[in-house]
Amino acid sequence: MQVYNNVPAFGVWVNYSASVQNMRDSMGKLSSGLRIKTAADDPAGLAISERMRSQIRNSGMAAQNIQNSIAFMRTADSWMQKIHDMLHRMNELAVSSNDGTKTQVDRANLQVEFENMQAEIIRITTGSLARGKFNTANLFQDNAGLITQVGADPGQLFCGASLSLHRASNAEIGSAPIAFSCGQFTIGPSVTVTWGSVLNGGTNATGTFNGGISIETQDAAMKSIAVLKLAIDHVSNKRAVLGAEASRLNHSLEGVRTYQENMMGAESQIRDVDMALESTKFMKYQILTQVGTAMLAQANALPQSVMQLIG
Repeated sequence: MQVYNNVPAFGVWVNYSASVQNMRDSMGKLSSGLRIKTAADDPAGLAISERMRSQIRNSGMAAQNIQNSIAFMRTADSWMQKIHDMLHRMNELAVSSNDGTKTQVDRANLQVEFENMQAEIIRITTGSLARGKFNTANLFQDNAGLITQVGADPGQLFCGASLSLHRASNAEIGSAPIAFSCGQFTIGPSVTVTWGSVLNGGTNATGTFNGGISIETQDAAMKSIAVLKLAIDHVSNKRAVLGAEASRLNHSLEGVRTYQENMMGAESQIRDVDMALESTKFMKYQILTQVGTAMLAQANALPQSVMQLIG
């Protein structure tokens, strides 16, 4: 029987210390809800978890980008509806002017409203003070189209079609042959009509239909009707493309959200603690700690029996 080195007590203390440390670790996991709190808990699992967290956060921001793009398209479409309405009114005025029973005074009165429709479309689409904006950006000035990241990884971009409808746009809106029944004008393959011609006034009108349109004369009204038909179809095509892109982005949004949900589930399996299992472990370590405390007291009492030998 040794007194100087209480080996049994030391052995109990080793087991007791391990139980206390395990109980502390278990308490930390239960209180934080995490199975991996530091890299030492699971180095490989931590690396995978952090990569997944990056995907989850990027996917969340990509979903926000998609929602912003859809809002952008809805705003653009609402303005294009007004442009459509004004083009229809301009066409109506041109048809009214193309009436042999009307006088020049009548056509001058019609021309006033016609020019105001042109001016309003310009005000919506053109310049730094254009009304057609989203988050202060001009909806119809940029020729490149909308470019947005819609995925978690580099290069996952959405590239939208150009909505360029400003006054200086050289976009071709048509060149199909149109032979007028009275033979006054012809729009044929050699004559290209641009969007800019729809918004420019009749004083700059040329034979190529690119200088502008007006309804000040019956001949000019004939020409304007043909140009406005192409303009209405041009805006209709842009709205159709815009609608298709918005539908595509809605599907992309659903896909990104599903991907984000699945990644969150996978990351949770790696990083989060199983509360039921960890609670069971905690109870085990708690009991072992209590037993260790009792055994340590008993082990420390063993040397006292030496007193009976020398008493």
